[in-house]
Amino acid sequence: MTMQIAYTMAQGRGDTDLVLARLADRLKAAGMRTCGVAQINTDCGETHPCDMDVRILPDGPMIRISQSLGPLAKGCRLDPSALEHAVAMVETRMTGGVDVLIINKFGKHEAEGRGFRSIISEALSASIPVIVGVNPLNLAAFQRFTEGLAVPVAADVDLLAAWLSGLDARNSAPA
Repeated sequence: MTMQIAYTMAQGRGDTDLVLARLADRLKAAGMRTCGVAQINTDCGETHPCDMDVRILPDGPMIRISQSLGPLAKGCRLDPSALEHAVAMVETRMTGGVDVLIINKFGKHEAEGRGFRSIISEALSASIPVIVGVNPLNLAAFQRFTEGLAVPVAADVDLLAAWLSGLDARNSAPA
């Protein structure tokens, strides 16, 4: 059994999030049982960083994973406790039958062995296909985690859906 995991990376800030959110919506509309998180960024203007929320797939709730550190702050704005709350919610939903796991980002927490890393492993062990957003900063850690077996797919809803459909076709083909 090969590892059923794809990753995608887009150039613009927040573009990977948009692609994965649209993919999750399309798959849900097609009747697939999605699980995971899609990130929704709210623009707060030129002088403030965006607010980061994740939608627990398939249909919510939304969880704010960023924290306001003030206008002069330069540190990471991720709220670790909010992220772990989202992880717990996804873990609970994984038990209800899932066709695909979508994770908005393999980030610093995942690179360090936390965050959604264990859920990704559980899905792969259960032969649930996984699609993950990755940024260049964490690509090497992601490739180590997947032992180089993850498939890169361009940040395009049609191409990601086609990758997933291709898995279905290969898994249903006679041996």
